[in-house]
Amino acid sequence: MNQSTKHIKALGQKDIVLFTVSAILLLDTLAAAASVGASSIFWWVFLGFIFFIPFALICAEMGCAYPEQGGIYAWIRDAFGGRWASRATWGYWVNTAVWIPAIYILFAGIMKQLFFPELTLVGQIAIAIALTWVAVFVNVITLDVGKWVPNIGAILKVVVFIAIIIGAIFYTQDHGMANELTFESMKPSWGSSLQYIPAIIYGMLGFELASAGSEEMNNPARDVPRSILISGLIIIVLYTLATVAMLAAIPSGEINLVEGLMDTLYLFFGQSEAGRTFALILGIATLYTFFSNGVTWALGCNRAAAEAASEGELPAVFAIESKTRGTPVGAAVAMGIVATILLVMYGFMAGSNEDLFWSLFAFSAVIFLLPYLGMLLAFVKMRIVDPDHPRPFAIPGNLLVARICAYTCFTILSLSIVLFIYTPGEGVQMPVLLGAISMIVLGEIVISFSNNHKSA
Repeated sequence: MNQSTKHIKALGQKDIVLFTVSAILLLDTLAAAASVGASSIFWWVFLGFIFFIPFALICAEMGCAYPEQGGIYAWIRDAFGGRWASRATWGYWVNTAVWIPAIYILFAGIMKQLFFPELTLVGQIAIAIALTWVAVFVNVITLDVGKWVPNIGAILKVVVFIAIIIGAIFYTQDHGMANELTFESMKPSWGSSLQYIPAIIYGMLGFELASAGSEEMNNPARDVPRSILISGLIIIVLYTLATVAMLAAIPSGEINLVEGLMDTLYLFFGQSEAGRTFALILGIATLYTFFSNGVTWALGCNRAAAEAASEGELPAVFAIESKTRGTPVGAAVAMGIVATILLVMYGFMAGSNEDLFWSLFAFSAVIFLLPYLGMLLAFVKMRIVDPDHPRPFAIPGNLLVARICAYTCFTILSLSIVLFIYTPGEGVQMPVLLGAISMIVLGEIVISFSNNHKSA
């Protein structure tokens, strides 16, 4: 661990709650889930009990028992050594480097819809590149300032989610129910419905992210478990209620909350000039949440990568930190460069905003899930080899209960990875498979240039 850098204590309990809400609560996840139909309500509740709650408890225990800078990197390193930790951290970091261009292309698409209907794809790419470098800047200032980007984003997300819920309630009073929400309609068809599990699981991950900045927290042993409990309740309640609201108001086949967001808000509120103005304000708020999504994940992932590099497990460029602020300059600038290159490359190949978004998003999802498998195994191993370590919060019950929680989450994540690669009825998605393999191979090459593995 790099002991020469002094980190500024900037994150209190409220900040960790808002940071976690900003990381996990996503409008595009809501759309993907609601488009499944009435059975998505079952999936939110079912997966909430068997995955969301156990995963949150595991992150709470690890975050307060091992509050080390780097978070998921430090946990896997302590359990399995630096090489496996560096692999997990590479997946964590490179997924965000690929995902940030995707989310900022969405930003540009909605901006076009709101203000610049003639904006070309080149113009949208230029906006996405500009946002990428603003995000880099936020990453290299101290968290006492930078934390306000995810904090405000979290508040605005909650406002937009609540507006959707309230808007749907009033809309259905005049127009009736768009989808029948009964016990029968909410029962899943276990064959075809399985393909939608990854979208929901994708929207439940991120509780560990704030722990990447543990040395910038005031009191991680106290604040991490409390923050995860509070943020977890906010997230699952809003996801479930907003899904119900969307299905009550809009036929499931017509739900497209990302690109059709303004159409949805105008449907709910646009019956008057004041309502249309309110919908426009919500649209602007949503634009900001897309920006804050990218910043939030970059803040966590760059800190994990910087910690890995400071220990020689990733190339030294990732370890460059501000001597006065202790922020991950090298990792942040590298992420900005990768994101810019991807935006320019895909800009030449993609025919539209939609093509560009899905080209960037699809294969990164598999890479995103892989580090969590290592984290879950690290949790079990540390329970076995380090049973007497102080745990201010621990999952209730004995080692068997902890193992059941971890292995259940491991199984669901593994199934999600398979379903990202293999779509029932369509077969193997070769671009996703080849993209994921290429990122894994690239990771091995990058790691080979790190100080600890140059001769390995």
